[in-house]
Amino acid sequence: MNPTIIDLSLWDLVTVYSLLLMSIGLAHILRAGQGRDIFWSGLRMFVQLMIVGYLLHLVFALESALPVLLILVVMTGFAVQTIGARVETKMPNFYRVVGAAILFGCGGMTFFFCTLVIGLEPWYDPRYLIPLAGMVIGNSMTGASLAAERLAAEFRERREEIETALCLGSSVKLAAEPAVSSAFRAALIPSVNAMAAMGLVFLPGMMTGQILSGTEPLIAVKYQIAIMCVITGSVALTTFMILRFGYRSYFTSYQSLRDH
Repeated sequence: MNPTIIDLSLWDLVTVYSLLLMSIGLAHILRAGQGRDIFWSGLRMFVQLMIVGYLLHLVFALESALPVLLILVVMTGFAVQTIGARVETKMPNFYRVVGAAILFGCGGMTFFFCTLVIGLEPWYDPRYLIPLAGMVIGNSMTGASLAAERLAAEFRERREEIETALCLGSSVKLAAEPAVSSAFRAALIPSVNAMAAMGLVFLPGMMTGQILSGTEPLIAVKYQIAIMCVITGSVALTTFMILRFGYRSYFTSYQSLRDH
């Protein structure tokens, strides 16, 4: 296949940005009040991605592990802050629980894939490690947000049920099990739906990008299958850790529900 990718000029970007102006116009016609949000989000996207593009160009040229690790740490920190901004009702010790879950869940799955599956040499190869880690963290953020939000809602709605179970002698783990299970199911829904629809309903971004860059379609397909398994595993592990350690924070040391 032809490995040459068609470059986009500045005028090409200006052309596609006209679609955002169209979106702003439609929002104005419907009086949805989102015109300002669309404009500033589009501007932020442009500035942020251009900065990232130049930064990655520099990192690729350095061929050193330290800047790669620093970028991954920054990505993790921003992910935790973004999750915190999305979740209105936060569990006790929210940032500590979510931060640890993202670090070990996403980090563990990325290390597993890069080291044991594709066997990166060197292990910190930024052309693979940074984009793959970004996809894993980005998708896990959605699952983490859903899990934390749903867990808080479940404890709020099931408060009397949980307190009754505790009064009847149930353990904290058993009393919280229905809430934890419901939150876990909610967190996995986006990943499960994405896997079920992939290929027939839509072509995923990673696969499309590889094909556009000249990669053989079957190779792109195999990479997409692999990364979706890694993403689902990361979402499951990250969510599991958030729920497993998070639900305990709703109880006091006396095995009773905290007052919120």
